[in-house]
Amino acid sequence: MRKPLLKFWDIWNMSFGFLGIQFGFALQGGFMSRIFQTLGAAKDDIPLLWIAAPLTGLIVQPIVGYLSDRTWHPKLGRRRPFFLIGAVLSSVTLFFVPHSPLLWVAVGCLWILDASINISMEPFRALVADKLPDQQRSYGFMVQTLIIGIGTWIASNLPWLVSELGVSDAAAPGVIPMSVKVAFSIGAFVFLASILYTVFTTKEYPPEDLDAFKKSKSESNLLSEVFGYVRNMPKTMVKLGVIQFFSWFAFFAMWSLANPALTEHVYQSPAPIESQFDFSNSEDEARFQVENTAFQKASNLVGSNMGIYGLSSMAFALLLSFYTSRRTINRKLIHMGSLFIGGFGFIAMYLFPSPELLKFWFACVGIAWGSILSMPYAMLSSVVDPEKMGMSMGVFNIFIVLPQITAALGGVNFAAGLMGDAPIFALVAAGISLLFSGLFNLLITEKNAIRYQP
Repeated sequence: MRKPLLKFWDIWNMSFGFLGIQFGFALQGGFMSRIFQTLGAAKDDIPLLWIAAPLTGLIVQPIVGYLSDRTWHPKLGRRRPFFLIGAVLSSVTLFFVPHSPLLWVAVGCLWILDASINISMEPFRALVADKLPDQQRSYGFMVQTLIIGIGTWIASNLPWLVSELGVSDAAAPGVIPMSVKVAFSIGAFVFLASILYTVFTTKEYPPEDLDAFKKSKSESNLLSEVFGYVRNMPKTMVKLGVIQFFSWFAFFAMWSLANPALTEHVYQSPAPIESQFDFSNSEDEARFQVENTAFQKASNLVGSNMGIYGLSSMAFALLLSFYTSRRTINRKLIHMGSLFIGGFGFIAMYLFPSPELLKFWFACVGIAWGSILSMPYAMLSSVVDPEKMGMSMGVFNIFIVLPQITAALGGVNFAAGLMGDAPIFALVAAGISLLFSGLFNLLITEKNAIRYQP
């Protein structure tokens, strides 16, 4: 099927649901470690508590990709049924996460939240490739990244903004502050509303031969096809997988440990340890409240500064969107340079620990993030079978979850421990990992992956 060129607003509408998805991811990435610390988690245990997220992705993403390739609903199409299911589950979970009374409940909520977000997210990647001709795919993924940047910036600032509007950051020991609860409730609403916008404004192309599609669907087998695809995946996918491994190891380190690292290293306000206070003593209780409120406010500022990486990724995506709407780009060189800039940003957080400079270092990280969300997918979509686009994107995400599992099982603590005991060294390890990721772009040699070939 020859696909027509789409206008900007058509591409915007089909990608708008990612605003809500990124609200979920930004709130999860920016504030779950804060919730874990508030509920009593030790800093060294936080990466392991995050293992639910990548393990869920490892299972859910290939399955959802496979199923969405083989779905056709006469009204909702191929990908949109999964958008809806994931949106409902994610919105409900986002609302309940900050109300977790115990640490294990919060960990369980993270598991459900990540699975639900993945159900919505994976088909969105495939939808861009479904709807756009090859020469517009870099453009399409950059528009998607633009929306992701908007969502990251707004959602990361929500607890700070809610606090500035007068909602309290103070709370009893082991209780999540009201400012965080309100922010997550807003995120739940935005998630569902943005997905519904895409569902109602976007139509999908039906299979060219519906009878043949139904026949292939009835003859398919999930496990054999997924494992067969993994065994025979394109060489370019494997090379991109190496790049993805080091990229996502770095960002897992940021999501899991940026809050303890930066509240301590930059703001000098680490989380108070409850066991060190005698709450029967009024002076100790008052001291805990002072230190805990300082930690919660520092966490708001860390989250707000993290939002800058969404803002800079948005600006990066906007510039490339204008450029790729009319010209082709060298995806490989763009990705390499972006990862180098992000690596520098992480390392600078350790070298120059100034609250005033932190936003600039996160802006560097955002350039890497904007590229990670677009360039690998644009390169991949040019070298895989269009009829298996959903499964290709699902299998490709194995290279996203494996580094996160590696990091959660001790990889990030080990890498950071080589440099010192402070949590800030996790971000130094993230910077070094991004530098390696950038170098591995030299492995990509497929011309169609590097640049669209008409």
